[in-house]
Amino acid sequence: MARKNFLAGLVDVDVPSEQAPTSYPMRGASKTMIRSIDEMAKQADRFLEGEAIVELEPEQIDGSFISDRLDDDPAEFDALVEAIKVQGQNTPILVRPHVGDRDRYQVVYGHRRLRVAKALGRKVRAVVKQMDDRTHVITQGQENSARANLTFIERALFARRLDERGYDREVISAALATNAASLSKMMSVTERIPAALISTIGAAPAVGRERWIELSLLAGRASSIEKIDVLTRAATFLELRSDDRFTAVLNALNKTARPVKKTELSSSVAKWQTVDKTVAAEIKNSGKSFSLTMKAKNASRFGNYLSSKLDILYAQFLDEEQKHGD
Repeated sequence: MARKNFLAGLVDVDVPSEQAPTSYPMRGASKTMIRSIDEMAKQADRFLEGEAIVELEPEQIDGSFISDRLDDDPAEFDALVEAIKVQGQNTPILVRPHVGDRDRYQVVYGHRRLRVAKALGRKVRAVVKQMDDRTHVITQGQENSARANLTFIERALFARRLDERGYDREVISAALATNAASLSKMMSVTERIPAALISTIGAAPAVGRERWIELSLLAGRASSIEKIDVLTRAATFLELRSDDRFTAVLNALNKTARPVKKTELSSSVAKWQTVDKTVAAEIKNSGKSFSLTMKAKNASRFGNYLSSKLDILYAQFLDEEQKHGD
């Protein structure tokens, strides 16, 4: 929005002759002061547009509402602390005003730089920008993708958390800068491997997509549950590095060391949606298990209603089975 030049009568700027100011132009220190005021006004405009860098107290800033990391390498963090201590914080973090509290902010990206500022007892340099939740998660995901500092499983968990919050695949793909096929593989890994096991293994920076897919196929077997439980409870297991914990689990589940075929856990997947799109369901049937997952506006209410009718529905099912059997 164009700013009205309310200082035109005080500074010798070019104006049409019919609008020439009647006051005398100011020079020297007075002129410098007025220009400084005008620059401050322009700075305020840039701040409102999210272009200005400001300094904030770390205590004013909360973390993002959705996590994108499993753990942080202590050595890497210490190196970052030392670098910022010596050179200063060259790259600002991005925050947005906190909903419901005008004096607080929420990190979009730059969590580690915020932690460093807290550790050093310094203010943190930040860009403040208004944005909704959708823009927040896309910006957060794309920044981390561009920096390539998240492992495959951290990206997969980020996708899972977005999915659980109701974001559609288009938004999740945009946030991770990935295509539908790659996103589908991420989601399948986090579906088959229990969240607790992923957390126990950790970020596993040296482990790529294909090895996580292989582990997911093994972990999805009913016979693997007890093996995983015994292994991960061992004190020596937790002493291993994240990559080594991954390898230990994989080796324990695949004694033959042969590649696992994806067809071993094949299952049918069907989708259903109401006409008004207020309930969307994904139905999975592997023969040994059956799951129904619902999302969208009325999913929770309809799910509660459906749950309350399970006894009646099962009785109807048995009745029809008996009729067909006769």
